[in-house]
Amino acid sequence: MTVTQAAPFVRTADREHRDHRWSILVLLCLSLLLITVDATVLHIAVPALTAALEPSAVQLLWIIDIYSLVVAPLLIMFGTLGDKYGRKRMVLCGFVLFGLASAGAAFAPTPLTLILARALLGVGGAMIMPATLSLIRQVFTDRRERAIALGVWSAVAAAGAALGPLVGGVLVGVWWGAVFLINVPILLVLLPAAVRLLPESRERKDRPWDAMSAVLSVLGILALAFGLKEAGSGSLMPLWASVLVFLAGLGLLAAFVRRQTRLPTPLLEIGLFRRREFATGVAGVLLGVFALVGLQLMLAQYLQLVLGDSPLRAAVRMLPLVISAISGGLAAAHILPRIGMRATMSGGLGLVALALTPTLGWGVEGHPVMLAICFVGIGFGVQVALLAASDTIMSSATESQAGGAAAIEETAYELGAGLGVAVLGTITAIVYAPGLPAVPGVSAGGMDKARQSLASAAHVADEVGGRAGGALLDAARWAFVNALHTTVVVSVVLLSLTAVAVATLLSRD
Repeated sequence: MTVTQAAPFVRTADREHRDHRWSILVLLCLSLLLITVDATVLHIAVPALTAALEPSAVQLLWIIDIYSLVVAPLLIMFGTLGDKYGRKRMVLCGFVLFGLASAGAAFAPTPLTLILARALLGVGGAMIMPATLSLIRQVFTDRRERAIALGVWSAVAAAGAALGPLVGGVLVGVWWGAVFLINVPILLVLLPAAVRLLPESRERKDRPWDAMSAVLSVLGILALAFGLKEAGSGSLMPLWASVLVFLAGLGLLAAFVRRQTRLPTPLLEIGLFRRREFATGVAGVLLGVFALVGLQLMLAQYLQLVLGDSPLRAAVRMLPLVISAISGGLAAAHILPRIGMRATMSGGLGLVALALTPTLGWGVEGHPVMLAICFVGIGFGVQVALLAASDTIMSSATESQAGGAAAIEETAYELGAGLGVAVLGTITAIVYAPGLPAVPGVSAGGMDKARQSLASAAHVADEVGGRAGGALLDAARWAFVNALHTTVVVSVVLLSLTAVAVATLLSRD
């Protein structure tokens, strides 16, 4: 009797949620926007933050990096926990934690407090993110509608990363804490809406959940990301120690993969990667976000420290990247059914490589029109590629695998962002330091500090002043531009090779 009475109720509830699917999509995308904006919101807000809290160089590094460093390893764990105990419940808990952590970050009295608050923000974000994709997969049962929904989702994901510096540039003029505090009133609106609109996913409490697998995945990704970031910055440990941490991370992830292949009910469906489309989609997401976030950070520094733009002006000049990212995601939903996944993904990656090429001829002079055109090409191309990759990933998974597949995709997003900043930032630093020659009138100690970064060189130049200070700043700007050219070359090569690989490996769809 109970079963026969419950079945019509479930069908009625599912039908009601499908009727509200576009409202649910708006709610999920707003949730995703909060999380992705927070990943890059400090790129332009750092000077005001530094003036307010006076963090050390190491503390500043952790303030910026701890968010993505925490989000990435927790996505798989919370994605599978959402599948087991309910995705709606996971989203609601994530909202509460994200709101409390945002308030804590806004009023943090010390750098250490801010680091801890940013870490809690990462935990809250990791609870919300996997559910945004898996709930789309649950609510949008028609593949054509799902492609449109995923196009909106991926546009928001990339636009959030692109919008972060703009939000930071605007809010930091009011108060640096406003960068975080703005999340609170938004969440106060989203929380009751989520309670009313989001569907309950079927709980699978009888499904085993392997804690050891969760520990291996979290520690493995954390060690991998931490080792890579430390190898690039050298802030906390020497290079050999960073390499050991990186290798330990690889070892832990290898143990995680081996364990998944032996468990009757694995935490993560490793078998998904045996499907060529799924594996290629994950690779496309990883490299697309790698290019978007890594290059965005480098170009933000170019605008502020080479061309001399204020934070707000630099943020406004990056607006074409935001608009084109949103447009690209929406347009890709219509392009994908017409030309297929292979052409959409490879074409998008190729467009990004083409849009970056003109920057190789730039110096310390401004190129406002070409800069806007390049931003449009980068944003549109990345989003077209990401939509094709996202549609492929989610279509390759069954409903029961949706949480795990979403967690893999979003892990690729976060790792792509972290790797983009770490790898491209490391390349820039390696080329910049030896490219800055000694400047007459500047002490050896001053030159050592100036070679750490262009921002440090600007600080030293301001302290030295006069003709020597001006000469140092000019030399540092040229050294940074040359380093940026190297970074762009690496990005263009990687994007081009990936575009060719996608066109070669994937069947015409």
